[in-house]
Amino acid sequence: MDRPTTVLVVDDEADIVSLMRDFLEAEGYAVRTASDAPAALEVLDAEPVDLVLLDVMMPGMTGFDLIRKLRETNNEVPVLFLSARHEDYDKIRGLGLGADDYIVKSATPAEVIARVKAVLRRTRRGEEQAPAQLNFGRLVLDLRARETLVDGHPVAMTAREFDLLQLFAEYPRQVFTRDQLFERLWGEFGDRHTVTVHVGRLREKIERDPSEPEYIVTVWGVGYRFEGERRS
Repeated sequence: MDRPTTVLVVDDEADIVSLMRDFLEAEGYAVRTASDAPAALEVLDAEPVDLVLLDVMMPGMTGFDLIRKLRETNNEVPVLFLSARHEDYDKIRGLGLGADDYIVKSATPAEVIARVKAVLRRTRRGEEQAPAQLNFGRLVLDLRARETLVDGHPVAMTAREFDLLQLFAEYPRQVFTRDQLFERLWGEFGDRHTVTVHVGRLREKIERDPSEPEYIVTVWGVGYRFEGERRS
Protein backbone atom coordinates (compact mmCIF):
# COMPACT_ATOMS: atom_id res chain seq x y z
CA MET A 1 0.00 0.00 0.00
CA ASP A 2 1.36 3.40 -1.00
CA ARG A 3 2.04 5.79 1.84
CA PRO A 4 0.04 9.03 1.88
CA THR A 5 1.65 12.25 0.78
CA THR A 6 3.13 13.82 3.90
CA VAL A 7 3.35 17.55 4.66
CA LEU A 8 5.39 18.82 7.61
CA VAL A 9 3.97 22.04 9.12
CA VAL A 10 6.55 23.98 11.15
CA ASP A 11 5.21 26.96 13.13
CA ASP A 12 5.36 28.11 16.73
CA GLU A 13 1.77 29.42 16.55
CA ALA A 14 -0.52 26.58 17.60
CA ASP A 15 -3.57 28.15 15.92
CA ILE A 16 -1.80 28.27 12.54
CA VAL A 17 -0.63 24.67 12.89
CA SER A 18 -4.13 23.51 13.79
CA LEU A 19 -5.69 25.40 10.86
CA MET A 20 -3.19 24.08 8.34
CA ARG A 21 -3.54 20.55 9.69
CA ASP A 22 -7.33 20.64 9.30
CA PHE A 23 -7.21 21.90 5.71
CA LEU A 24 -4.39 19.58 4.63
CA GLU A 25 -5.98 16.50 6.18
CA ALA A 26 -9.28 17.39 4.52
CA GLU A 27 -7.41 17.16 1.19
CA GLY A 28 -6.10 13.70 2.08
CA TYR A 29 -2.56 14.61 3.14
CA ALA A 30 -0.83 13.09 6.15
CA VAL A 31 0.36 15.93 8.38
CA ARG A 32 3.31 16.06 10.74
CA THR A 33 3.89 19.12 12.90
CA ALA A 34 6.75 20.79 14.72
CA SER A 35 6.73 23.92 16.87
CA ASP A 36 10.38 24.80 16.26
CA ALA A 37 13.31 24.06 13.97
CA PRO A 38 15.03 21.34 16.08
CA ALA A 39 11.77 19.39 16.27
CA ALA A 40 11.33 19.76 12.50
CA LEU A 41 14.81 18.36 11.87
CA GLU A 42 13.97 15.36 14.04
CA VAL A 43 10.87 14.65 11.93
CA LEU A 44 12.82 15.03 8.69
CA ASP A 45 15.47 12.62 9.94
CA ALA A 46 12.92 10.08 11.13
CA GLU A 47 10.56 9.69 8.18
CA PRO A 48 9.98 10.68 4.54
CA VAL A 49 8.35 14.07 4.04
CA ASP A 50 7.06 15.26 0.66
CA LEU A 51 6.77 18.98 1.42
CA VAL A 52 7.60 21.37 4.27
CA LEU A 53 5.35 24.33 5.10
CA LEU A 54 7.70 26.50 7.14
CA ASP A 55 7.18 29.61 9.29
CA VAL A 56 9.94 32.20 8.93
CA MET A 57 9.92 33.92 12.32
CA MET A 58 10.30 31.36 15.10
CA PRO A 59 12.13 31.71 18.41
CA GLY A 60 15.69 30.40 18.43
CA MET A 61 16.47 28.92 15.03
CA THR A 62 14.41 30.81 12.41
CA GLY A 63 12.94 29.38 9.25
CA PHE A 64 15.88 30.87 7.35
CA ASP A 65 18.27 29.00 9.65
CA LEU A 66 16.33 25.77 9.25
CA ILE A 67 16.27 25.78 5.45
CA ARG A 68 19.99 26.61 5.38
CA LYS A 69 20.60 23.56 7.57
CA LEU A 70 18.23 21.38 5.55
CA ARG A 71 19.76 22.29 2.19
CA GLU A 72 23.17 21.11 3.37
CA THR A 73 21.93 17.53 3.00
CA ASN A 74 18.59 17.65 1.17
CA ASN A 75 17.90 19.59 -2.02
CA GLU A 76 14.86 17.55 -3.01
CA VAL A 77 12.08 18.19 -0.52
CA PRO A 78 10.10 21.30 -1.53
CA VAL A 79 9.87 24.06 1.10
CA LEU A 80 7.15 26.73 1.18
CA PHE A 81 7.77 29.62 3.54
CA LEU A 82 4.75 30.90 5.47
CA SER A 83 5.26 34.33 7.00
CA ALA A 84 3.39 37.34 8.34
CA ARG A 85 6.05 39.59 6.76
CA HIS A 86 5.44 41.07 3.30
CA GLU A 87 8.86 42.64 2.66
CA ASP A 88 10.50 41.83 -0.69
CA TYR A 89 13.84 41.42 1.07
CA ASP A 90 12.50 38.50 3.10
CA LYS A 91 11.03 36.88 0.00
CA ILE A 92 14.28 37.19 -1.93
CA ARG A 93 16.30 35.93 1.02
CA GLY A 94 14.06 32.90 1.47
CA LEU A 95 14.15 32.00 -2.21
CA GLY A 96 17.89 32.52 -2.28
CA LEU A 97 18.31 29.99 0.54
CA GLY A 98 16.45 27.33 -1.41
CA ALA A 99 12.76 27.81 -0.67
CA ASP A 100 10.36 26.96 -3.49
CA ASP A 101 7.86 29.66 -2.67
CA TYR A 102 6.98 32.34 -0.09
CA ILE A 103 3.40 32.69 1.11
CA VAL A 104 2.16 35.46 3.39
CA LYS A 105 -0.10 34.46 6.27
CA SER A 106 -2.81 36.78 4.98
CA ALA A 107 -3.35 34.24 2.20
CA THR A 108 -6.44 32.11 2.67
CA PRO A 109 -5.99 28.46 3.60
CA ALA A 110 -7.43 27.59 0.18
CA GLU A 111 -4.64 29.58 -1.48
CA VAL A 112 -2.02 27.77 0.59
CA ILE A 113 -3.51 24.39 -0.35
CA ALA A 114 -3.54 25.38 -4.02
CA ARG A 115 0.16 26.24 -3.83
CA VAL A 116 0.96 22.96 -2.06
CA LYS A 117 -0.88 21.03 -4.77
CA ALA A 118 0.89 22.91 -7.56
CA VAL A 119 4.34 22.13 -6.16
CA LEU A 120 3.59 18.45 -5.58
CA ARG A 121 1.90 18.06 -8.98
CA ARG A 122 4.91 19.47 -10.81
CA THR A 123 7.36 17.35 -8.84
CA ARG A 124 5.47 14.13 -9.57
CA ARG A 125 4.94 14.94 -13.23
CA GLY A 126 8.68 15.38 -13.62
CA GLU A 127 9.34 12.02 -11.97
CA GLU A 128 6.80 10.15 -14.08
CA GLN A 129 7.55 11.58 -17.53
CA ALA A 130 11.26 12.30 -17.44
CA PRO A 131 13.54 10.64 -20.01
CA ALA A 132 16.88 9.40 -18.81
CA GLN A 133 19.08 12.37 -19.68
CA LEU A 134 19.31 15.76 -21.38
CA ASN A 135 22.84 16.35 -22.63
CA PHE A 136 24.01 19.81 -23.72
CA GLY A 137 27.75 19.19 -23.61
CA ARG A 138 29.13 20.88 -20.52
CA LEU A 139 25.61 20.87 -19.03
CA VAL A 140 23.91 17.52 -18.43
CA LEU A 141 20.62 16.83 -16.65
CA ASP A 142 20.14 13.31 -15.30
CA LEU A 143 16.37 13.39 -14.96
CA ARG A 144 15.89 10.05 -13.24
CA ALA A 145 18.45 10.90 -10.56
CA ARG A 146 17.38 14.58 -10.65
CA GLU A 147 21.04 15.55 -10.81
CA THR A 148 22.72 18.40 -12.71
CA LEU A 149 26.29 18.09 -13.98
CA VAL A 150 28.34 21.06 -15.13
CA ASP A 151 31.69 20.18 -16.71
CA GLY A 152 31.23 16.70 -15.29
CA HIS A 153 30.75 17.88 -11.70
CA PRO A 154 27.45 17.63 -9.79
CA VAL A 155 25.85 20.94 -8.88
CA ALA A 156 23.48 21.08 -5.91
CA MET A 157 20.01 22.39 -6.76
CA THR A 158 16.71 22.69 -4.98
CA ALA A 159 13.73 20.77 -6.31
CA ARG A 160 12.26 23.94 -7.80
CA GLU A 161 15.53 25.02 -9.43
CA PHE A 162 15.84 21.62 -11.08
CA ASP A 163 12.21 21.73 -12.25
CA LEU A 164 12.76 25.14 -13.83
CA LEU A 165 15.97 24.09 -15.55
CA GLN A 166 14.32 20.90 -16.79
CA LEU A 167 11.43 22.89 -18.26
CA PHE A 168 13.84 25.16 -20.13
CA ALA A 169 15.96 22.22 -21.33
CA GLU A 170 12.98 20.23 -22.59
CA TYR A 171 11.92 23.12 -24.83
CA PRO A 172 15.07 24.69 -26.30
CA ARG A 173 14.59 27.92 -28.27
CA GLN A 174 11.04 28.34 -26.93
CA VAL A 175 10.38 31.68 -25.29
CA PHE A 176 8.59 31.53 -21.93
CA THR A 177 7.07 34.59 -20.32
CA ARG A 178 7.48 35.03 -16.58
CA ASP A 179 3.76 34.44 -16.13
CA GLN A 180 3.94 31.17 -18.09
CA LEU A 181 6.86 29.94 -16.00
CA PHE A 182 5.16 30.92 -12.77
CA GLU A 183 1.89 29.21 -13.65
CA ARG A 184 3.66 26.04 -14.82
CA LEU A 185 5.81 25.70 -11.71
CA TRP A 186 4.17 27.66 -8.89
CA GLY A 187 0.48 27.67 -9.72
CA GLU A 188 -2.06 30.45 -9.77
CA PHE A 189 -1.19 32.42 -6.63
CA GLY A 190 2.00 34.18 -5.61
CA ASP A 191 4.69 36.71 -6.40
CA ARG A 192 5.92 36.61 -10.02
CA HIS A 193 9.28 38.00 -8.87
CA THR A 194 10.00 34.44 -7.74
CA VAL A 195 10.76 33.56 -11.38
CA THR A 196 13.44 36.26 -11.69
CA VAL A 197 15.11 35.10 -8.47
CA HIS A 198 15.19 31.46 -9.56
CA VAL A 199 16.55 32.28 -13.01
CA GLY A 200 19.33 34.30 -11.37
CA ARG A 201 20.21 31.41 -9.09
CA LEU A 202 20.31 28.97 -12.02
CA ARG A 203 22.63 31.25 -13.95
CA GLU A 204 24.99 31.42 -10.99
CA LYS A 205 25.15 27.63 -10.97
CA ILE A 206 25.36 26.68 -14.67
CA GLU A 207 26.76 29.62 -16.64
CA ARG A 208 30.45 30.38 -17.17
CA ASP A 209 29.59 34.07 -16.77
CA PRO A 210 26.14 34.68 -15.25
CA SER A 211 26.17 38.25 -16.57
CA GLU A 212 26.57 36.90 -20.13
CA PRO A 213 24.49 33.71 -20.07
CA GLU A 214 24.94 31.07 -22.77
CA TYR A 215 22.06 28.82 -21.77
CA ILE A 216 19.24 30.84 -20.15
CA VAL A 217 19.04 34.10 -22.09
CA THR A 218 16.72 37.02 -21.52
CA VAL A 219 14.31 37.96 -24.30
CA TRP A 220 13.82 41.59 -23.39
CA GLY A 221 10.24 42.61 -22.77
CA VAL A 222 9.04 39.00 -23.02
CA GLY A 223 10.79 36.48 -20.79
CA TYR A 224 13.48 33.81 -21.16
CA ARG A 225 14.72 31.27 -23.71
CA PHE A 226 17.02 28.23 -23.39
CA GLU A 227 19.82 28.23 -25.99
CA GLY A 228 21.50 24.87 -25.38
CA GLU A 229 21.95 22.47 -28.31
CA ARG A 230 20.97 18.97 -27.30
CA ARG A 231 23.33 16.10 -27.99
CA SER A 232 22.43 12.44 -28.38
